[in-house]
Amino acid sequence: MKAIFTTSYKSPVGELLLGTFEEQLCLCDWKYRKMRSSIDERIKKGLQANFENGESELAKETIRQLEAYFAGELSTFDIPLMPVGTDFQKEVWKKLTEIPFGETRSYLQLSKDLGNPDAIRAVASANGANAISILIPCHRIIGSDGSLVGYAGGIEAKKKLLKLENAEIQTDKAQLNFF
Repeated sequence: MKAIFTTSYKSPVGELLLGTFEEQLCLCDWKYRKMRSSIDERIKKGLQANFENGESELAKETIRQLEAYFAGELSTFDIPLMPVGTDFQKEVWKKLTEIPFGETRSYLQLSKDLGNPDAIRAVASANGANAISILIPCHRIIGSDGSLVGYAGGIEAKKKLLKLENAEIQTDKAQLNFF
């Protein structure tokens, strides 16, 4: 069976579990999140591979870029990604990567951007199933009223990431300067 090489990285906002498969990042997720086992199973099943401890060159480069991001020196990642999920989830995650550094969108806006304004719950569910946090910036999605709703790494981590990006909080009615 093929291997997904995993390693831990203690970021300034929480411990992340990194996973690489065939020179692509398939996992950069909160080590202690509630859905940890179900996400891991989805990835293993989707890639027909097992987790194996070991740091790949790609994991080292991911950590280097994450450290530059946390130092305020990097706003765009250059890591080959392999998100594992349904076609709909992948479509949502691709749309997340199009949200610029320092900007936010609501679940409603993301649903509209996907051409399906009635899919708010499905979009929120796909957002929550994202296993490549920070690089696929699900932290940039907020409630329609500007609230920092749900985040796998916790609301404090989300707040710190948005502050790091000097994000302007977009509501569906107005633009707030959150920080």
